[in-house]
Amino acid sequence: MEKYHLPEDIRAMYITASSFPDGVLAAHQKLHSLVPLSESPHRKYFGISFPIDGTIIYKAGAEELTAGEADKLGLEIYLIKKGEYTSVDIHNYMQNLSAISETFNELLENPRIDPNGACIEWYISDKDVKCMVRLAD
Repeated sequence: MEKYHLPEDIRAMYITASSFPDGVLAAHQKLHSLVPLSESPHRKYFGISFPIDGTIIYKAGAEELTAGEADKLGLEIYLIKKGEYTSVDIHNYMQNLSAISETFNELLENPRIDPNGACIEWYISDKDVKCMVRLAD
């Protein structure tokens, strides 16, 4: 685990998965039909998850690059807050998808996590993901 400093807030447009984990792939597919992966050199892509009433809510997200872009696409915004995060990079994550949930289970053990934060999967490339949990200020 390492600390990662996110210097600025990121406005992430998102599609909410119908369920977790079964609806995650469909949420990403729907998002990518609206916001193609071909834009990835300039756009960041995310998975955003958090518990509500004992259920995991999952959002497939993409960085909003221009003001009003989410509105034009009919998407809502989740604000990924700037600040300090505890994080782990996973390489070749598609070869071991369970590593993502295992990593978040470890990250969530940190007593300093922001109780209002979320688990953030930042898809750095098609092979690498940064798993991050924000630390309280």
